[in-house]
Amino acid sequence: MSDDTAAAIRDVRKDWISEHRESYLRSGGVQGHIMDITAVGGPALGLHLLLKYRGRKSGKIFITPLCYGAIGGEVVICASKGGSDAHPDWFLNLCEDPVAEFQIATQAFKTSWRVAEGAEHDAVFAYMAKTYPFYAKYQASTSRVIPVVLLTPTAPIPVMREEDATGLRKF
Repeated sequence: MSDDTAAAIRDVRKDWISEHRESYLRSGGVQGHIMDITAVGGPALGLHLLLKYRGRKSGKIFITPLCYGAIGGEVVICASKGGSDAHPDWFLNLCEDPVAEFQIATQAFKTSWRVAEGAEHDAVFAYMAKTYPFYAKYQASTSRVIPVVLLTPTAPIPVMREEDATGLRKF
């Protein structure tokens, strides 16, 4: 998929993404964790987390909602960017700064993370594509291998708040 096509998709969905993020943060995680995403080819009970990270250029703190899965005590997120030929900013930022946090529903954690490689990547991506079929479509639309990031909670922290973000990602 071209970056222009991915940008067009994001443009249509940007209000939904921003509203989803705000709802998740304003409710302390009571709302936004489970969302019906059948309209975009996902499940009726799509699971979402919030990922908090520092911008590699701006140094600002961003909070991004992402679909997730869980395998073997780790939380899985895919750096799909809707099948764009470029990695999403959140992934590029994560690669530059190992410090990150995530929130699932009403529980938040500091995290260590890693990118799955080789056979592990293939197995975990297959699991995520089965759970969220749009990931298979995204992968088919780009020549880049969509990274799979595995998060391991290292310590509980307070839930995220809107004011924790010093930057606002433009979707």
